[in-house]
Amino acid sequence: MKELVEEIAKALVDKPEAVSAAETAAGDATTVTLTVAPEDIGKVIGKQGRTARSMRTVVNAAASKLDRRYQLEIAE
Repeated sequence: MKELVEEIAKALVDKPEAVSAAETAAGDATTVTLTVAPEDIGKVIGKQGRTARSMRTVVNAAASKLDRRYQLEIAE
């Protein structure tokens, strides 16, 4: 899941080398934390959060295939 989030974010930002993701497992849920360059944070979030919401939808769809719960957080 971490690789999926990184690939999507790298396609959106100007500095793909600054993109990183980390997974943290807590019980039955796993949190994927996405970190990007400060000047690219707006591109990852999008207007009114639409891009971030779309990324969360893709993560949830992939998570249902894996039969796990994933949560996407975007670190500022």
